[in-house]
Amino acid sequence: MKLTKYYYLVIAGLLIISCKNNNENDLAINDGETSSIEDKVSVLLSKMTLEEKIGQMNQYNGFWDVTGPVPENGDQAKKYDHLRKGYVGSMLNVRGVKEVMAVQKIAVEETRLGIPLIIGFDVIHGYETLSPIPIAESASWDLEAIKKSAQIAAKEAAAAGINWTFAPMVDISRDARWGRVMEGAGEDTYLGSKIGVARIKGFQGDDLTTPFSIAACAKHFAAYGFAEAGRDYNTADIGTSTLNNVIFPPFKAAKEAGVRTFMNSFNELNGIPATGDKYLQRDILKEKWKFDGFVVSDWGSISEMIAHGFAKDGKHAAELAANAGSDMDMESYLYVEELAGLVNEGKVDIKYIDDAVSRILRVKFELGLFDDPYRYLDEAREKEVIGSQEIHDAALDMAKKSIVLLKNENNILPLKKDGQKIALIGALASDKTSPLGSWRIAAKDSTAVSVLEGLKQYSGNTITYAKGADVSIGKTEFAFEVKINTTDKSEFNQAIKVAKQADVVVMVLGEHGFQSGEGRSRTELGLPGVQQELLEAIYKVNKNIVLVLNNGRPLTINWADDNIPAIVEAWQLGTQTGNAVAQVLYGDYNPSGKLPMTFPRHVGQVPIYYNYKSTGRPTLPGEDVVFWSHYQDEENTPLYTFGHGLSYTTFKYSNLKIDNTFSKNKTVKISVDLTNTGKRQGKEVVQLYIRDVFASVTRPVKELKGFELVALNPNETKTIELILSEDELGFYNNQGAFIVEDGDFEVFVGGSSQTELADKFKL
Repeated sequence: MKLTKYYYLVIAGLLIISCKNNNENDLAINDGETSSIEDKVSVLLSKMTLEEKIGQMNQYNGFWDVTGPVPENGDQAKKYDHLRKGYVGSMLNVRGVKEVMAVQKIAVEETRLGIPLIIGFDVIHGYETLSPIPIAESASWDLEAIKKSAQIAAKEAAAAGINWTFAPMVDISRDARWGRVMEGAGEDTYLGSKIGVARIKGFQGDDLTTPFSIAACAKHFAAYGFAEAGRDYNTADIGTSTLNNVIFPPFKAAKEAGVRTFMNSFNELNGIPATGDKYLQRDILKEKWKFDGFVVSDWGSISEMIAHGFAKDGKHAAELAANAGSDMDMESYLYVEELAGLVNEGKVDIKYIDDAVSRILRVKFELGLFDDPYRYLDEAREKEVIGSQEIHDAALDMAKKSIVLLKNENNILPLKKDGQKIALIGALASDKTSPLGSWRIAAKDSTAVSVLEGLKQYSGNTITYAKGADVSIGKTEFAFEVKINTTDKSEFNQAIKVAKQADVVVMVLGEHGFQSGEGRSRTELGLPGVQQELLEAIYKVNKNIVLVLNNGRPLTINWADDNIPAIVEAWQLGTQTGNAVAQVLYGDYNPSGKLPMTFPRHVGQVPIYYNYKSTGRPTLPGEDVVFWSHYQDEENTPLYTFGHGLSYTTFKYSNLKIDNTFSKNKTVKISVDLTNTGKRQGKEVVQLYIRDVFASVTRPVKELKGFELVALNPNETKTIELILSEDELGFYNNQGAFIVEDGDFEVFVGGSSQTELADKFKL
């Protein structure tokens, strides 16, 4: 008899015994398939010792090389012993069918109850084959494409034995200095909520028991993206209105979309580290929102409450976290070491332990791990799926949709396909690792298609490559950190020589792939190192330049905007980077991306965002008057606004109409005509913004409340209809109640947050 069937019968037997013991008149559950997950969780929980329960709340990083000897001493031996005793509920960073099979067999076959592990991994923008970094995907504003990207990432990761990802990050952030903006959807709550839901649906699918679905995790709860000064892990200090209206909604949307796990954040909020915040985890998430999945800490964040000055020691930290609602301890070791004693001392109520374990077991049942602990473990499937053509094709499609055309004077783009001499300059142009971006643990170095390789797929032009200057000059002791070249210009002359002889210069400049991401905050947002000097040196000899940016955050590129005729925001696009860039530059794909985050003119403007509040002195009151909200040395306006993005064709907006039937059916219908006035087929993101002119809590000058991605042929016109309901017209007051108030509203429609058409209505 197979182990999985044996285990299944054991559970069924436990259910029968339980039913008879509890009430002899109750219908005996004699088949696991006919009992609910809640019944199964209840019965299994009743058979667990306190230590086994706490074990389910314990998550260890992959600590043991299964191809090597069994650990015999030290911390690894201790963890191995915990695994065999059933004191480990989850492991992370164990990947590959062979590796996962080894640890899962121990959990299922050697422990008393045989409870399977849930295997977690940072599947942030792909597994081994990488799609664009999340902020780049968000620039597509294409929810179906983003959902598909998450779906193929889940498929590849699941084929490697993984069944839980620590994604999506739904933190809203307005500060480009923060390195983790690359991991989210940008600055806007409405767009971020929609994208978060799309990614959750992609990861989890319609049925978590299928072998290609993985549980998603909404992170980081809450306010992590508002770290002071953009410095990672720093304090977040915000008001109630911002918390309820900006930060909470994407998490609430994730819960409503059925996300199975949440991760709490490193930062403190209102003087309390999120890991130990009962208000966030119990009062809001579990009680008010009725979330029934489980909450995992971020790496070591339970023990970090000591450094915060919130916990006296490890024991106190475990007490605070468990009572606050942190269900699983990622790599602090404190639950497994301290919780049993805390329960016995009465400092942690057993009901909190039972609640946490029930949540964890529930998700394991939903994943089908009790029916078949090895459902994700098939070496033939792993070999067939990982790196398949299907995965690469989807990654390329997503990469093309993520590119934003920032500027295109004199239609220098698209490039002609023959008869031109093209100089390709920049170390990033030939780099096959940096384009993979940050958060690519399973990807192999040098597996991205470089821009050089992508352009060479087009044989009609002569392409001459020159590096110009290195971006990085070596690595620190941490392989994922880079040192930036700030002095070496020895290869400038060769690049200048190549540029002089070219009809067009394509320069690929920006950040190294490991300059953004966790722990990678910056105080300067310009082109790193000597790249700005290289750009200006090339401009002196050839002004016909296409600047292709590789970056994980908004940059300050004022000089380039003033001088360079064409600028393409190509982010870090993953495995298919070079092919995507080449197809856009040559016009085989018409760019349609729009910025999900504002580009500042100067780092001193940060945080800068389109949906700001009006001050009492928002504009210049008169000549030579200094007392208004402004800078002395820079404009208030951004370089590129939220929602900005050009196309190789042009679009005209007209005939804006408002049908206000709110009093009758609680909706306001907005319609507008969109015409493709150019010569190419193209896609436009029609964006709808509103302003609540006066309210009991002040509202932003403009808020995104609807959008639609529209494809049009040349000279074609479509009427686009967008609906405003109570969800879009209301807001949260400072008591956390959602309200819709009567009053005056302004409506703005166009191709960016600097919209073209405006009207108003009264509610």
